[in-house]
Amino acid sequence: MVRAHNFNAGPSALPLDVLKKAQEELIDFKGTGMSVMELSHRSKEFEDVLADAKDRLKKLMEIPDTHEILFLQGGASLQFSMLPMNFLQEGKVGAYVVTGSWSKKALKEAKNFGETVVVASTEDDSFTHIPEVTVNTLPENTGYLHITTNNTIYGTQWQDFPDFGDVPVFADMSSDILSKKVDVSKFAVIYGGAQKNLGPSGVTIVILRKDLLNQQNSGLPTMLDYTTHIKANSLFNTPPTFGIYMLSLVLEWVEQNGGVEGIQKRNEEKAALLYDLMDEFPEFYTPHAQKDSRSLMNVTFTMPNEELTKDFLQKAKAEGFIGLNGHRSIGGCRASIYNAVPIETCQALAEFMKAYREAHLQSVK
Repeated sequence: MVRAHNFNAGPSALPLDVLKKAQEELIDFKGTGMSVMELSHRSKEFEDVLADAKDRLKKLMEIPDTHEILFLQGGASLQFSMLPMNFLQEGKVGAYVVTGSWSKKALKEAKNFGETVVVASTEDDSFTHIPEVTVNTLPENTGYLHITTNNTIYGTQWQDFPDFGDVPVFADMSSDILSKKVDVSKFAVIYGGAQKNLGPSGVTIVILRKDLLNQQNSGLPTMLDYTTHIKANSLFNTPPTFGIYMLSLVLEWVEQNGGVEGIQKRNEEKAALLYDLMDEFPEFYTPHAQKDSRSLMNVTFTMPNEELTKDFLQKAKAEGFIGLNGHRSIGGCRASIYNAVPIETCQALAEFMKAYREAHLQSVK
Protein backbone atom coordinates (compact mmCIF):
# COMPACT_ATOMS: atom_id res chain seq x y z
CA MET A 1 0.00 0.00 0.00
CA VAL A 2 1.23 3.46 -0.93
CA ARG A 3 -0.05 6.27 1.31
CA ALA A 4 -1.10 9.48 -0.42
CA HIS A 5 0.64 12.76 0.25
CA ASN A 6 -2.43 14.17 1.99
CA PHE A 7 -2.75 17.97 2.06
CA ASN A 8 -6.52 18.05 2.55
CA ALA A 9 -7.78 21.05 4.52
CA GLY A 10 -10.17 18.99 6.64
CA PRO A 11 -10.96 16.27 7.31
CA SER A 12 -7.22 15.96 7.10
CA ALA A 13 -4.36 13.56 7.58
CA LEU A 14 -4.24 11.36 10.66
CA PRO A 15 -1.07 9.80 12.07
CA LEU A 16 -0.44 6.38 10.53
CA ASP A 17 0.42 4.93 13.96
CA VAL A 18 -2.98 6.07 15.24
CA LEU A 19 -4.80 4.49 12.32
CA LYS A 20 -2.94 1.22 12.87
CA LYS A 21 -3.78 1.12 16.57
CA ALA A 22 -7.43 1.88 15.85
CA GLN A 23 -7.40 -0.90 13.27
CA GLU A 24 -6.02 -3.36 15.81
CA GLU A 25 -8.67 -2.44 18.38
CA LEU A 26 -11.57 -1.97 15.97
CA ILE A 27 -13.32 -5.30 16.56
CA ASP A 28 -12.32 -5.98 20.16
CA PHE A 29 -11.60 -2.96 22.33
CA LYS A 30 -9.53 -3.99 25.36
CA GLY A 31 -11.12 -7.41 25.71
CA THR A 32 -14.73 -6.19 25.71
CA GLY A 33 -15.66 -8.26 22.68
CA MET A 34 -17.02 -5.05 21.16
CA SER A 35 -15.77 -2.18 19.05
CA VAL A 36 -15.49 1.25 20.64
CA MET A 37 -18.33 2.16 18.27
CA GLU A 38 -20.52 -0.43 20.01
CA LEU A 39 -19.81 0.58 23.60
CA SER A 40 -22.50 2.32 25.63
CA HIS A 41 -21.49 5.89 26.35
CA ARG A 42 -22.62 5.19 29.93
CA SER A 43 -20.26 2.24 30.30
CA LYS A 44 -17.17 2.24 32.48
CA GLU A 45 -15.08 1.40 29.42
CA PHE A 46 -16.15 4.52 27.55
CA GLU A 47 -15.98 6.74 30.62
CA ASP A 48 -12.32 5.71 30.84
CA VAL A 49 -11.83 6.73 27.18
CA LEU A 50 -13.43 10.11 27.86
CA ALA A 51 -11.37 10.68 31.01
CA ASP A 52 -8.20 9.72 29.16
CA ALA A 53 -8.91 12.22 26.37
CA LYS A 54 -9.57 15.03 28.86
CA ASP A 55 -6.49 14.26 30.95
CA ARG A 56 -4.18 14.11 27.94
CA LEU A 57 -5.53 17.36 26.47
CA LYS A 58 -5.25 19.10 29.83
CA LYS A 59 -1.62 18.05 30.28
CA LEU A 60 -0.54 18.76 26.71
CA MET A 61 -2.10 22.23 26.56
CA GLU A 62 -1.40 22.97 30.24
CA ILE A 63 -5.07 23.85 30.75
CA PRO A 64 -5.51 25.39 34.22
CA ASP A 65 -8.13 24.24 36.72
CA THR A 66 -9.99 27.48 36.03
CA HIS A 67 -11.21 26.00 32.73
CA GLU A 68 -13.61 23.20 31.79
CA ILE A 69 -13.06 20.83 28.85
CA LEU A 70 -16.10 19.84 26.80
CA PHE A 71 -16.52 17.45 23.89
CA LEU A 72 -19.52 18.63 21.89
CA GLN A 73 -20.98 18.29 18.41
CA GLY A 74 -22.03 20.70 15.69
CA GLY A 75 -18.55 21.84 14.73
CA ALA A 76 -17.13 25.31 15.22
CA SER A 77 -20.10 26.57 13.21
CA LEU A 78 -22.49 25.83 16.07
CA GLN A 79 -20.17 27.66 18.46
CA PHE A 80 -20.57 30.78 16.29
CA SER A 81 -24.16 30.91 17.60
CA MET A 82 -23.79 29.20 20.96
CA LEU A 83 -21.20 31.64 22.33
CA PRO A 84 -23.18 34.86 21.81
CA MET A 85 -26.39 33.09 22.81
CA ASN A 86 -24.83 32.28 26.17
CA PHE A 87 -22.63 35.32 26.78
CA LEU A 88 -23.60 38.37 24.70
CA GLN A 89 -25.47 40.42 27.27
CA GLU A 90 -27.74 43.41 26.81
CA GLY A 91 -25.78 46.65 26.96
CA LYS A 92 -22.58 44.91 25.87
CA VAL A 93 -21.11 44.40 22.40
CA GLY A 94 -19.44 41.39 20.88
CA ALA A 95 -16.19 42.65 19.34
CA TYR A 96 -14.96 40.76 16.28
CA VAL A 97 -11.66 40.74 14.41
CA VAL A 98 -12.42 39.77 10.81
CA THR A 99 -9.50 37.95 9.20
CA GLY A 100 -11.26 35.62 6.79
CA SER A 101 -14.37 33.69 5.84
CA TRP A 102 -14.84 31.89 9.14
CA SER A 103 -14.61 35.01 11.30
CA LYS A 104 -17.15 36.63 8.98
CA LYS A 105 -19.48 33.70 9.55
CA ALA A 106 -19.00 33.93 13.32
CA LEU A 107 -19.86 37.63 13.17
CA LYS A 108 -22.97 36.97 11.09
CA GLU A 109 -24.33 34.52 13.68
CA ALA A 110 -23.56 36.80 16.62
CA LYS A 111 -25.66 39.57 15.09
CA ASN A 112 -28.72 37.39 15.73
CA PHE A 113 -28.22 37.66 19.50
CA GLY A 114 -27.13 41.22 20.22
CA GLU A 115 -24.97 44.15 19.27
CA THR A 116 -21.68 43.51 17.52
CA VAL A 117 -18.80 45.62 16.27
CA VAL A 118 -15.89 44.91 13.92
CA VAL A 119 -12.83 46.27 15.71
CA ALA A 120 -10.38 45.30 12.95
CA SER A 121 -10.55 43.75 9.50
CA THR A 122 -8.15 42.96 6.68
CA GLU A 123 -10.83 42.31 4.08
CA ASP A 124 -9.80 45.39 2.06
CA ASP A 125 -6.33 43.82 1.76
CA SER A 126 -7.73 40.45 0.62
CA PHE A 127 -7.03 39.00 4.08
CA THR A 128 -3.29 38.88 3.50
CA HIS A 129 -2.31 39.59 7.10
CA ILE A 130 -3.40 39.75 10.72
CA PRO A 131 -4.31 43.29 11.84
CA GLU A 132 -2.88 45.00 14.89
CA VAL A 133 -5.37 44.90 17.75
CA THR A 134 -4.87 46.12 21.32
CA VAL A 135 -7.09 46.58 24.33
CA ASN A 136 -7.34 50.25 23.34
CA THR A 137 -8.96 49.18 20.07
CA LEU A 138 -11.97 47.84 21.93
CA PRO A 139 -15.12 49.79 22.92
CA GLU A 140 -15.60 50.39 26.64
CA ASN A 141 -18.72 48.20 26.69
CA THR A 142 -17.05 45.19 25.06
CA GLY A 143 -18.57 42.00 26.43
CA TYR A 144 -16.06 39.76 24.70
CA LEU A 145 -13.53 39.76 21.87
CA HIS A 146 -13.71 37.04 19.21
CA ILE A 147 -10.76 36.06 17.02
CA THR A 148 -9.95 33.27 14.57
CA THR A 149 -6.38 32.26 15.27
CA ASN A 150 -5.65 30.59 11.92
CA ASN A 151 -7.35 31.27 8.62
CA THR A 152 -7.38 28.14 6.51
CA ILE A 153 -8.57 29.72 3.27
CA TYR A 154 -6.09 32.60 3.22
CA GLY A 155 -3.15 31.03 5.03
CA THR A 156 -2.73 33.62 7.78
CA GLN A 157 -2.19 33.02 11.49
CA TRP A 158 -1.88 35.07 14.67
CA GLN A 159 1.79 34.86 15.67
CA ASP A 160 1.18 36.04 19.24
CA PHE A 161 -1.70 37.31 21.34
CA PRO A 162 -1.80 40.76 22.99
CA ASP A 163 -2.96 41.28 26.53
CA PHE A 164 -6.60 42.38 26.40
CA GLY A 165 -6.90 42.99 30.12
CA ASP A 166 -10.19 41.89 31.66
CA VAL A 167 -11.97 41.46 28.32
CA PRO A 168 -12.88 37.78 27.78
CA VAL A 169 -11.25 36.50 24.59
CA PHE A 170 -13.06 33.82 22.56
CA ALA A 171 -10.76 32.05 20.08
CA ASP A 172 -11.71 29.78 17.23
CA MET A 173 -8.63 27.54 17.05
CA SER A 174 -10.15 24.92 14.77
CA SER A 175 -7.18 24.77 12.44
CA ASP A 176 -4.19 25.37 14.71
CA ILE A 177 -5.10 23.98 18.11
CA LEU A 178 -2.23 21.93 19.56
CA SER A 179 0.09 23.01 16.72
CA LYS A 180 2.15 25.33 18.92
CA LYS A 181 2.44 26.47 22.51
CA VAL A 182 -0.44 28.68 23.68
CA ASP A 183 -1.06 30.23 27.09
CA VAL A 184 -4.60 28.96 27.69
CA SER A 185 -5.05 31.30 30.66
CA LYS A 186 -5.20 34.25 28.24
CA PHE A 187 -8.46 32.95 26.81
CA ALA A 188 -11.96 32.74 28.22
CA VAL A 189 -12.96 30.25 25.51
CA ILE A 190 -10.96 28.18 23.06
CA TYR A 191 -12.94 26.07 20.64
CA GLY A 192 -12.50 24.10 17.44
CA GLY A 193 -13.45 21.12 15.38
CA ALA A 194 -11.20 18.10 15.78
CA GLN A 195 -10.85 17.28 12.10
CA LYS A 196 -7.59 19.10 11.41
CA ASN A 197 -5.18 18.45 14.29
CA LEU A 198 -7.04 16.35 16.85
CA GLY A 199 -8.82 13.51 15.08
CA PRO A 200 -11.65 12.73 12.67
CA SER A 201 -14.61 14.99 12.07
CA GLY A 202 -17.53 14.94 14.49
CA VAL A 203 -16.02 16.17 17.75
CA THR A 204 -15.89 19.82 18.81
CA ILE A 205 -13.52 20.83 21.60
CA VAL A 206 -14.58 23.67 23.91
CA ILE A 207 -12.23 24.89 26.65
CA LEU A 208 -14.24 27.31 28.75
CA ARG A 209 -13.27 29.42 31.75
CA LYS A 210 -15.62 28.55 34.60
CA ASP A 211 -16.23 32.10 35.82
CA LEU A 212 -17.94 32.94 32.51
CA LEU A 213 -20.96 31.04 33.77
CA ASN A 214 -21.55 33.86 36.26
CA GLN A 215 -22.52 36.13 33.36
CA GLN A 216 -24.48 33.59 31.35
CA ASN A 217 -27.78 34.59 29.75
CA SER A 218 -30.99 32.92 30.95
CA GLY A 219 -33.73 31.15 29.03
CA LEU A 220 -31.34 29.07 26.95
CA PRO A 221 -32.36 25.88 25.11
CA THR A 222 -31.10 22.90 27.09
CA MET A 223 -28.72 21.59 24.44
CA LEU A 224 -27.27 25.05 23.75
CA ASP A 225 -26.51 25.80 27.40
CA TYR A 226 -22.89 25.15 28.36
CA THR A 227 -23.95 24.39 31.92
CA THR A 228 -25.91 21.39 30.66
CA HIS A 229 -22.78 19.79 29.25
CA ILE A 230 -20.51 20.75 32.13
CA LYS A 231 -22.83 19.15 34.68
CA ALA A 232 -23.11 16.00 32.55
CA ASN A 233 -19.38 15.72 31.79
CA SER A 234 -20.14 15.96 28.04
CA LEU A 235 -22.50 12.98 28.38
CA PHE A 236 -25.88 14.71 28.47
CA ASN A 237 -26.75 13.01 25.18
CA THR A 238 -24.89 10.38 23.18
CA PRO A 239 -21.51 11.90 22.25
CA PRO A 240 -19.42 11.03 19.17
CA THR A 241 -17.83 8.10 20.96
CA PHE A 242 -15.54 6.88 18.19
CA GLY A 243 -14.32 10.42 17.49
CA ILE A 244 -13.43 10.94 21.16
CA TYR A 245 -11.59 7.61 21.19
CA MET A 246 -9.62 8.63 18.09
CA LEU A 247 -8.87 12.00 19.63
CA SER A 248 -7.42 10.26 22.67
CA LEU A 249 -5.16 8.19 20.41
CA VAL A 250 -3.99 11.31 18.55
CA LEU A 251 -3.16 13.00 21.87
CA GLU A 252 -1.17 9.93 22.90
CA TRP A 253 0.72 10.20 19.59
CA VAL A 254 1.51 13.85 20.32
CA GLU A 255 2.90 12.84 23.71
CA GLN A 256 5.10 10.24 22.05
CA ASN A 257 6.41 12.80 19.56
CA GLY A 258 7.76 15.39 21.96
CA GLY A 259 4.53 16.96 23.14
CA VAL A 260 3.40 20.34 21.86
CA GLU A 261 6.99 21.63 21.79
CA GLY A 262 8.07 18.76 19.55
CA ILE A 263 5.07 19.17 17.28
CA GLN A 264 5.66 22.93 16.98
CA LYS A 265 9.31 22.43 16.03
CA ARG A 266 8.33 19.96 13.33
CA ASN A 267 5.55 22.23 12.05
CA GLU A 268 8.01 25.11 11.73
CA GLU A 269 10.41 22.88 9.78
CA LYS A 270 7.62 21.71 7.45
CA ALA A 271 6.41 25.22 6.74
CA ALA A 272 9.96 26.48 6.12
CA LEU A 273 10.47 23.89 3.39
CA LEU A 274 7.64 25.42 1.38
CA TYR A 275 7.97 29.09 2.26
CA ASP A 276 11.72 29.10 1.62
CA LEU A 277 11.17 27.66 -1.84
CA MET A 278 8.50 30.26 -2.61
CA ASP A 279 10.74 33.06 -1.38
CA GLU A 280 13.42 31.75 -3.74
CA PHE A 281 11.04 31.77 -6.70
CA PRO A 282 8.41 34.43 -5.87
CA GLU A 283 7.64 35.16 -9.52
CA PHE A 284 6.46 31.55 -9.94
CA TYR A 285 5.06 30.62 -6.51
CA THR A 286 3.62 33.70 -4.79
CA PRO A 287 2.48 33.32 -1.15
CA HIS A 288 -0.89 34.89 -0.37
CA ALA A 289 0.03 35.80 3.21
CA GLN A 290 2.43 38.53 4.20
CA LYS A 291 5.58 37.25 5.93
CA ASP A 292 4.62 38.39 9.41
CA SER A 293 1.29 36.55 9.23
CA ARG A 294 2.17 33.30 7.47
CA SER A 295 0.40 30.21 8.75
CA LEU A 296 2.25 27.09 9.86
CA MET A 297 -0.87 25.11 9.01
CA ASN A 298 -2.07 26.30 5.59
CA VAL A 299 0.46 27.39 2.97
CA THR A 300 -1.47 29.27 0.29
CA PHE A 301 0.03 30.51 -2.96
CA THR A 302 -0.75 31.52 -6.51
CA MET A 303 1.01 30.85 -9.80
CA PRO A 304 1.50 33.08 -12.86
CA ASN A 305 -1.85 32.18 -14.46
CA GLU A 306 -4.85 29.88 -14.15
CA GLU A 307 -3.76 27.60 -16.99
CA LEU A 308 -0.45 26.90 -15.29
CA THR A 309 -2.19 26.40 -11.94
CA LYS A 310 -4.54 23.84 -13.45
CA ASP A 311 -1.65 21.95 -15.05
CA PHE A 312 0.34 22.03 -11.80
CA LEU A 313 -2.57 20.62 -9.81
CA GLN A 314 -3.24 17.87 -12.36
CA LYS A 315 0.39 16.77 -12.46
CA ALA A 316 0.66 16.95 -8.67
CA LYS A 317 -2.40 14.73 -8.23
CA ALA A 318 -0.96 12.21 -10.67
CA GLU A 319 2.15 12.04 -8.46
CA GLY A 320 0.07 11.32 -5.35
CA PHE A 321 -0.24 14.84 -3.92
CA ILE A 322 -3.85 15.19 -2.76
CA GLY A 323 -5.81 18.28 -1.69
CA LEU A 324 -3.60 21.04 -3.12
CA ASN A 325 -6.45 23.00 -4.69
CA GLY A 326 -7.05 26.39 -3.15
CA HIS A 327 -10.45 27.04 -1.60
CA ARG A 328 -13.15 27.40 -4.23
CA SER A 329 -13.79 31.00 -3.13
CA ILE A 330 -10.29 32.25 -4.05
CA GLY A 331 -8.65 29.58 -6.21
CA GLY A 332 -4.90 29.17 -6.39
CA CYS A 333 -3.15 26.44 -4.38
CA ARG A 334 -3.08 25.45 -0.74
CA ALA A 335 -1.01 22.90 1.15
CA SER A 336 -2.55 22.13 4.53
CA ILE A 337 0.29 20.77 6.64
CA TYR A 338 -1.41 19.97 9.93
CA ASN A 339 0.28 18.09 12.77
CA ALA A 340 -0.07 14.62 11.29
CA VAL A 341 1.37 15.51 7.87
CA PRO A 342 4.86 13.93 7.84
CA ILE A 343 7.86 16.12 7.13
CA GLU A 344 8.73 13.70 4.32
CA THR A 345 5.48 14.64 2.61
CA CYS A 346 6.44 18.32 2.72
CA GLN A 347 9.91 17.51 1.44
CA ALA A 348 8.39 15.58 -1.46
CA LEU A 349 6.10 18.50 -2.31
CA ALA A 350 8.98 21.01 -2.22
CA GLU A 351 10.99 18.78 -4.55
CA PHE A 352 8.02 18.41 -6.89
CA MET A 353 7.44 22.18 -6.95
CA LYS A 354 11.07 22.85 -7.75
CA ALA A 355 11.13 20.24 -10.51
CA TYR A 356 7.83 21.48 -11.97
CA ARG A 357 9.16 25.03 -12.22
CA GLU A 358 12.38 23.88 -13.89
CA ALA A 359 10.47 21.71 -16.39
CA HIS A 360 8.14 24.59 -17.24
CA LEU A 361 11.03 27.01 -17.83
CA GLN A 362 12.68 24.46 -20.10
CA SER A 363 9.47 23.98 -22.08
CA VAL A 364 9.03 27.68 -22.84
CA LYS A 365 12.62 28.26 -23.95
